[in-house]
Amino acid sequence: MTAPLMILIAGPYASGTGGDPALMAENLARLEEAAWPIFRAGHVPMIGEWVALPVLSSAGASGPGDPLAASVMYPTAERLLQHCDAVLRLPGASRGADQDVAIAESRGIPVYRSLEDVPGVVAA
Repeated sequence: MTAPLMILIAGPYASGTGGDPALMAENLARLEEAAWPIFRAGHVPMIGEWVALPVLSSAGASGPGDPLAASVMYPTAERLLQHCDAVLRLPGASRGADQDVAIAESRGIPVYRSLEDVPGVVAA
């Protein structure tokens, strides 16, 4: 394999949760499940919420439902995509993840639709 890829893991976070923090935590845990196989394959996994949530907190926001979130959550993913080499789009309805895919495709960044499509990932 060549150099490690930084891969943005995109999928539902707030979508379908009605703002319920427990449901958002479950969605984040699903996104994070993909991190180890990506890392084990020699790549660097990245999830936008890993960056956006601490940024929100340091800005004094109350969380992802805070009005400030709109100016942090999606812009964070867009900025990350300037540094990522690929996107892994996990299943589930998500406007933000769809936006990540659209940005990646417009920039010629590969979009993988399953973990097994990521170079070096061994099927579980």
